[in-house]
Amino acid sequence: MGMLSLILGRPGTSGFGSASTAEQVSDSIDAANLTVIITGGASGIGFETTRVLALRGAHVIIAARNIKAANEAKQLILKTNETAKIDVLELDLSALKSVEAFADSFKALNLPLNILINNAGVMFCPYQLSQDGIEMQFATNHLGHFYLTNLLLDKMKETATTTGIEGRIVNLSSIAHRYTYAEGINFDKINDKNSYSDKKAYGQSKLANILHANELSRRLKEEGANIIVNSVHPGLIMTDLMRHSFWQMRSSNNLLCGSAPRPKRGNWEVLFGLQ
Repeated sequence: MGMLSLILGRPGTSGFGSASTAEQVSDSIDAANLTVIITGGASGIGFETTRVLALRGAHVIIAARNIKAANEAKQLILKTNETAKIDVLELDLSALKSVEAFADSFKALNLPLNILINNAGVMFCPYQLSQDGIEMQFATNHLGHFYLTNLLLDKMKETATTTGIEGRIVNLSSIAHRYTYAEGINFDKINDKNSYSDKKAYGQSKLANILHANELSRRLKEEGANIIVNSVHPGLIMTDLMRHSFWQMRSSNNLLCGSAPRPKRGNWEVLFGLQ
């Protein structure tokens, strides 16, 4: 699909395009027997994914740092979907202890886990270190999700085996993975303040998301596990993720699209299992 088709929203071979909404893409899906974890499921793309998967019958766990905002998002969905099955659990991806606590809390619910959507993230933020002493974008966007996935992987394997339903792990990456440091992932200087670039650090973390998905997919296939792992570029969508670069991204988005698209638009085909 060419750039013009992406901008104009023309459908591709699947019948969907960049203008397709989550509801359109998932129209034929019955998710009543699925349990889904969505990190950052209270806002932006994560909120729309939560809303529509709940609409299709899935039991959705919103993993969020801001519990108040997550509960407000839950109530907003319940206003239009009274039967929505949504739970909220606290998760701060920038802190590994919080990741461990979340995994323990989820396992204590004794629920299956069919889908893990690693959606939450930060972008273009000023230099800072996480509680664990790791550059914040790399800690939040990659390490937190990497660790979370590892902690929940056995549960996903167990669910896929006992139910016979293919599991799915989705890493929200970005086309920004192409714009990173010359070395790709700058492992030797992850925390180096002097060479820090907010844009390249973001691209580095998104590249790590893709490499994680690719390698985990290879290993699971080799193992014979009934789980598919994908990484997805969601498209240019104006959400709170843009808070550190609002005017730059607004200008880019207006140039490409004329106006900021609703969060309902994006690459929903991968998220809803059509690719």
